[in-house]
Amino acid sequence: MSDPIQLRVLRAAQAHCQRQGGWSFDVSDIVEALPDLNPQSVRTHVTSRCCVNAPANHAHRWPYFKRVSRGRYELSPAFRRFETSQPARVRETRAAYAPVEAARSVLHAAVTRSEGWFVGELLELPIVTQAKTLDALVQNVREAVAFYLVDEDRNALGLASDLRVAVSYEMTLA
Repeated sequence: MSDPIQLRVLRAAQAHCQRQGGWSFDVSDIVEALPDLNPQSVRTHVTSRCCVNAPANHAHRWPYFKRVSRGRYELSPAFRRFETSQPARVRETRAAYAPVEAARSVLHAAVTRSEGWFVGELLELPIVTQAKTLDALVQNVREAVAFYLVDEDRNALGLASDLRVAVSYEMTLA
């Protein structure tokens, strides 16, 4: 099972910093390090969800980074260690980095239309699905979340036992 996007972003930043021999990085460095993820989701996590001095646009944030200049971020001192990719360490890492506030009860899915398909991406979990109709997409999102959480510890992920999904449909006006 894949790690939540926030942990993948943190690990990519740690790996980049380790290679560069410093503690700062550009957003583009992390986007390039995670080519299998939606670039906008990665940017959002670096600049907002995982940044301690970003505006409070989200229900909770992880204190992984600090913005030091336009497009430049620095690993927070508490996360200036380099994680291993060993499976036993993954479970420990998830628990250690879980948000300290109340468990999240709402997940957010951003929906766009692309080449005749509705595409839904969850912002808090590494889930992307598609369908021909919006109703079918909502059903796919439900099933994907249920499947993802089968063997997961919801407490370690900061999730409540009763979850809801808020769906936002994005469209261009051109």
